[in-house]
Amino acid sequence: MTRFVLVAGTTKTARIDGISAAGADPDLVAHTPSADAELVEYGHLVRAPSLPVSPTGCPTPAAVTRAVRERVGFETLVVDAGLAEPTGAPTVGVGATPGRDIRETDPVPTAPGAWVAARELGSALPEDELVIGETIPGGTTTALGVFRALGVGSEGRGRGDAVGFPVSSSLPENPLDLKREVVDAAFEASDLTPGDAAYHPELAVRFLGDPVLATVAGLTAGALDSGTEVILGGGTQMLAAAALVRHAGVAAPLSVATTTYVAADVDMDAAAAALDCNLVVTDPGFAGRDDPLARYAAGEAKEGAGMGGALRLAERAGVTESVADGTLEVVERVNESYGP
Repeated sequence: MTRFVLVAGTTKTARIDGISAAGADPDLVAHTPSADAELVEYGHLVRAPSLPVSPTGCPTPAAVTRAVRERVGFETLVVDAGLAEPTGAPTVGVGATPGRDIRETDPVPTAPGAWVAARELGSALPEDELVIGETIPGGTTTALGVFRALGVGSEGRGRGDAVGFPVSSSLPENPLDLKREVVDAAFEASDLTPGDAAYHPELAVRFLGDPVLATVAGLTAGALDSGTEVILGGGTQMLAAAALVRHAGVAAPLSVATTTYVAADVDMDAAAAALDCNLVVTDPGFAGRDDPLARYAAGEAKEGAGMGGALRLAERAGVTESVADGTLEVVERVNESYGP
């Protein structure tokens, strides 16, 4: 049996102007993970004020994940990894609180405890397979911080390659220079230098990361410890989670499933291989459309809320071709109920 686990949380790093497109305006960004959880769980909103969209109207990847769920029928679990706004979705807590701006001292003090609690949860879940997704605005910036804290990769400056590992973006133009500046300031605040947290993943997520990464990595490590197969559904953040798992000494087989949009933005193959992860890339078929989903093909959103993992399940079930229309049905249903 397969269970889809959505890990939802926040970091004040997302409030930095120009970092994220996960919200129509800055005031709504903190609501995005809570709304994503409701959308995946129910197919409509309960407490969230509106459907998460980018400033140009690109709908949240959670609508894609929900569309796949309606076609495949997988079970779900939402883990509260530091939500800043209430959600109507049922959640399991791991003791995480919202992350602070990583430029502050000790921005994620609950990371070590959340890691331990999530690892215990992951080892206790009875499913044969977990597909783990994340929703946290600003998460690619904290992922960059984790990569550098662990000392993985090199100081390359390739296509979306900030430190030898891919750092994508929800924006069409990846603000890599801004992300580097933020992470440099975070190192100054932490008194760490790049590589200081190698094989100490709890330090990487506490001082350069976010509560979602701590929780995803803990869940993954616990599930792999118990013999459960794990697919990490996502891009940059999930590679960062995989790096944390490997630096925790867990060597079991691990897969990362992402979208063609992330794969077109950054080079995922080399990073996945370096972490001994199997990489699966799925095309949801949004190119050439004359509707809001065309924004994905234009470089917005790209991934999130486990979209890549859900698409992998759709591909296995042979229903990928119906996902685009199903996503629009989800968006239209929500907008009819709550207004665009």
